[in-house]
Amino acid sequence: MTLRFNEDGTFRVLQMADIQDKPEVNRDTIRLIKAAIREAKPDLVVLTGDQIRGYDPAYIDTFLRRRGEKPGARVRLITEVEARIYGVKRRYPEAAELAERMADRLEDSGHTAPAVLTGDEPPSIDELMAESAGKVRRTIQAFLQPVVDAGVPFAVTYGNHDFQCGILPDEQDDMYRELPGCMNPVASSARPTADAVDTADGLSRDGMASQTPDKPGTPSPAESLGFEPGTFALPIESADGSGRIAMAVMMVNSGDYAGKPEENDAEYPAYIANSRGLDLADSDGYGTPSPEAIAWLGGVQHELGARNGDGQPVPAIAFQHIPPQEFYDCLTEVPAWTPNAVEGARTHAGHCYVLNDVVCRPGSRLGEAIGCADENVGQVEAMRQAGGYFALFCGHDHKNAFVGHVHGMDLGYAPTCGFECYGPKSRLRGVRLFEFHESDPAAYETRMLTWGDLIGRYSRNELRVFVEDHCITDAIGLRNELRRPSVFTTLVGLGAAALAGITAMITRLFKR
Repeated sequence: MTLRFNEDGTFRVLQMADIQDKPEVNRDTIRLIKAAIREAKPDLVVLTGDQIRGYDPAYIDTFLRRRGEKPGARVRLITEVEARIYGVKRRYPEAAELAERMADRLEDSGHTAPAVLTGDEPPSIDELMAESAGKVRRTIQAFLQPVVDAGVPFAVTYGNHDFQCGILPDEQDDMYRELPGCMNPVASSARPTADAVDTADGLSRDGMASQTPDKPGTPSPAESLGFEPGTFALPIESADGSGRIAMAVMMVNSGDYAGKPEENDAEYPAYIANSRGLDLADSDGYGTPSPEAIAWLGGVQHELGARNGDGQPVPAIAFQHIPPQEFYDCLTEVPAWTPNAVEGARTHAGHCYVLNDVVCRPGSRLGEAIGCADENVGQVEAMRQAGGYFALFCGHDHKNAFVGHVHGMDLGYAPTCGFECYGPKSRLRGVRLFEFHESDPAAYETRMLTWGDLIGRYSRNELRVFVEDHCITDAIGLRNELRRPSVFTTLVGLGAAALAGITAMITRLFKR
């Protein structure tokens, strides 16, 4: 499928971030997606990670806190709590082997094994993984149905929760490609060749897939722009039908979590002692794009320039899940008592911020700390050096919806468009619309299409949304809540009312 500017010189993109839903996708999420597509009439939809609520109780038996762990071995506390609420019970594949050994020992000693040890065996891990795969497929089909029905092509990258269901991005990539309109190519890093070329030989120095015409399995021109699941380029051709690439949309897999499972486990006591360093997944911080993916950001511009015949980088916007540290440069540090200030996370903890109005577009909103990696791997600088890149947009931080111009490019967010995860008030959840012009793609327009704009003020379950909006998981969250004038005023009012009640009670006692 070829993406091309329209005859009027425009190309419209919808960014959907952090759907983060369970197999029975929330009806309000579907309703918002339908309304946004109807309003925007997009030429492309991009999904920027955390489509799957990998920590949902539906995946409790195959949950992965980190890659490389045993499925279901280290389940998050929030998953255990929700499982109890919804009556979800864990099934342990190892229980079959244990029960068989115990039954044999009883029989060897002349006893009859109870039925509980000789009854039906629990499902195997392969059966549980297949079950989880079916749930993921059902989720994908549900939230993408409005996109498919509208005949809009879509592209997908991944976040830090997608893989936690136990189904990794390469397998999820295959599921997305089952649906019409999926633009995700078969990644070059996942495409075998007849000679089983290893990774080092299969990549050139600039991170592009090597193309050897005489070898079977050589990628097509479209596939050669794909590097790994979630990292690929989508060229947008000129409206005149010449085939010239007028712009590109880059999807980047920003990783999930830093460190290795054994390293995180060893450092866990230190995080307990320092809650500022502890996130809900007990992690060693968030991940980053791989060094190879960052090299690819430059290499793919060489490829696109070569296709145009002039060797020049093409105007490009990148989409990924986790923001790099440079997003903090869109903010201004302020005193801790500043209303609506948010406290930074991890490496930025102890500092409070508000939006820098000098660099941020009108209508921008900062609702929480920027959840970037502890390490700056130089992605933004690599994009600047490559040329052509004019913007980088992310998801991940569900309450943020700002756009700032720093380091020679725009850095921006779309908030969550889902209703099964934490986030802002219902009326502020939504998708981000972009309109690009072939004459100057960098002079694009963008705005939020929110639930409040498209549907109304309230969702079907405002109690849940209220809890998600005011969810406090640590001391930083508590301080951020107290900086919200509406929360502070409410608490002061309640305190004053309580004090007045106590005073009246004491007065009556003394009068007696």
